[in-house]
Formats: sequence, C-alpha cells, structure tokens
Amino acid sequence: MTEFERDLVKSFNSFFEREGVRAIAYRRKQHRFSSQFVDILVDSIKPEFYIAIENKSISTAKGAKKLYFSQHFSENQVERIDKFLNKSGRRGYLAVELKQGRGNPRKAFLIPWDEVITRYKDGENGFGVNEIKEFREIKRNGKKYRVKSFFKEGS
Repeated sequence: MTEFERDLVKSFNSFFEREGVRAIAYRRKQHRFSSQFVDILVDSIKPEFYIAIENKSISTAKGAKKLYFSQHFSENQVERIDKFLNKSGRRGYLAVELKQGRGNPRKAFLIPWDEVITRYKDGENGFGVNEIKEFREIKRNGKKYRVKSFFKEGS
C-alpha cells in the first residue's frame, strides 16, 4: 500500500467516524498471483458512500506533464476497473496525486470514472497535469486529506 492510499483510507475512516456515517474504507490485501480491481473500496448502505477509488501518483517535480493510460495503468486495467464498477454498482473515481518536489505540498485530485472511461474509449492517451488540476481537489491538512468536501459537493 502506498503512502497516498494509506493516507486516503485513514482520512475517509476518520471522516466516517467523526460524522457518524455507517461506512468503512479499506484496501484489500494484494496477493502475489491475483489482481485487485481497485486500490480503495468504501462500503456503506448509503449509495453516496458506496465507491471505489483507483490511485495514481505522478511527479511533476521530475518533469511529468501527463498521466498516461499506457504508462500508469497495467494492460487492460482500465477495462477491468470499468467492468468491476458496472457489476458492483459502485461509483468510481481516479485519485491522482501530484508530487511537486521537496518543500512543495502534494496535491490530490479526484476524477470521476465516467471521465476516465470516456477518454480511454475515445482513444485519448491520458490526462495532462493542467487538466487534472481542473477536477475536484482533495485538500490536505498535514498527512490527512479533508474528504468531507468530496461528499458535500456530491458526485
């Protein structure tokens, strides 16, 4: 589990506990010979909290200008995630963490999965950093992400 995934899971669970929401965020243990569908699952009887999140990090400090489907996703991963979301009924998101280099805060953005799959099926090669920044930012407070605004703003 990456630091980004761990921080997001902790942030979601802290939010749920603080707000009295019956939901839990978790990361399924990955086994050597089996693939996982997404990085973070959130289970709840409330549909707005029944979500799945795939996490990706790119280093803008090292010159990354784009999150590429061919480079940042394994073969057929986008299709597998889309199939899982359709079968499970979860709302899906791609969480992208932009690492901006030493001394600069990391930033994270949530892209609705519908945007990801549309772009992928249209044959586009990914999302530029400036495009990513146009999506909903998940603000940080130290090591925790402030996920409350994510749910208050809706899907």
